[in-house]
Amino acid sequence: MSKGYIVNYAKVCPPKFYLYTYLLGSIMIPWTQLGTAQIPNNGGELKFSQRADEFSIRLSGIRGELMNSRLYNSEKVLAELGCAYLNSTDNAQVLVGGLGMGYTLAAALKSVTSNSQVTVAELIPEVVEWNQGPLGNCAKNPLHDPRTKVHIGDVRKLLSIKQPTFDAILLDVDNGPEGLTQKDNNSIYSAQGLDDIYKTLRPKGMLAIWSAGPDHLFTVRLKKAGFKADTRIVRARPGKGSRHTIFLARKP
Repeated sequence: MSKGYIVNYAKVCPPKFYLYTYLLGSIMIPWTQLGTAQIPNNGGELKFSQRADEFSIRLSGIRGELMNSRLYNSEKVLAELGCAYLNSTDNAQVLVGGLGMGYTLAAALKSVTSNSQVTVAELIPEVVEWNQGPLGNCAKNPLHDPRTKVHIGDVRKLLSIKQPTFDAILLDVDNGPEGLTQKDNNSIYSAQGLDDIYKTLRPKGMLAIWSAGPDHLFTVRLKKAGFKADTRIVRARPGKGSRHTIFLARKP
C-alpha cells in the first residue's frame, strides 16, 4: 500500500464478506470442553463446552446438542407467554422446571413484579454451577437476582404439592411431552401428572410447556385435565431456525 493511500474497506468488502469471515472464524475456533455431568438413572452424560463467546451443552452419543447459547428465542418466549398476565400481580409465585442456560428464568424474572418469586428446579447440580460461571453472562446472570430461588432436585416433587401454590409453571424439561434423556419425565405429562399440576396451580394459573414439536394428543390430554389449552409455534431464533411448540394451558 502506498504512503498516504487509505482503503475504505466498507466499500471494498460488502457486508456479506464480513458475515462470511465471521462465520468461517467461528467454525475454525475449536470447542473447549469445560465440564461434564452424569444424568441420573443412566440418562447419559452431558458435555459443557465453549467456543469464543458461544456455549453448548451436548448429550454424549449420537443425540447431539441439547442447548446452545445462540439459540434461545423459544425458551425466552416460553416465559413471556406463561407469565404474560403477571406483570402487575403482587407476590406472584412462578415455577421454572429446568434451568438450562438460564434464558427462561431470566425472561420470567423480567415478566414479574419486584416482590414476586421465581423458583427454578434443576435436576443436575453441575448445570447450576455452570450458570454461576461464565455461562451466566449469556442470560445476564438470573441466578444472582434476589427473587430467584434454586431447587436442586426433581421438579416432579414441586409439581405434586397438590395445593394451590404457583401462579405460573413453565416447563422446559427434557424434550417436551416425550422424554429424550429421562423416560421418567414422561410421568409429568401423563394424565396423573397433569392432574397434580392442575391442583398445584392457583386459580387462573398458567401452565406453559416447551416442546421440540407439536403433539395433538397431548393437547387433548391437557383439555381432559381441565385446562383451556392452546399452542404457539416459535422459532429458535427470531424469525428463523427450528420451529418449536409452546403448549399453553390455563386453569379456570
